[in-house]
Amino acid sequence: MYTHQEKVMFSRKLRKNSTPAEKRLWDKIRRKQLGCKFHRQAVKYGYILDFYCPRYHFAIELDGNIHDPKKDMIRDRNLMEFGIKTIRFNNRDVLYDMGLVISEIIKHMEE
Repeated sequence: MYTHQEKVMFSRKLRKNSTPAEKRLWDKIRRKQLGCKFHRQAVKYGYILDFYCPRYHFAIELDGNIHDPKKDMIRDRNLMEFGIKTIRFNNRDVLYDMGLVISEIIKHMEE
């Protein structure tokens, strides 16, 4: 089990070594381009979230080849207990269909 501070330090490393999909999405959602602030590699309730929107209490997770669907389901359920909904996208969608990804994020913000 890692301490909160260890997770914060690890999240900083993740920010410096973002995947191509993370970089591409960050370029589209940073600086309130969608009307609200997002945090990258945010530590919340013991988890490191790829992107977090505090205004609407949701996380955006990008799934590549290393994600375990069972662990993701448990993680999403645990975050929901704290009021954080998770929306997930495949890395391919971010890299090749950004319009769909952005429209889904906006749709989620409007709900």
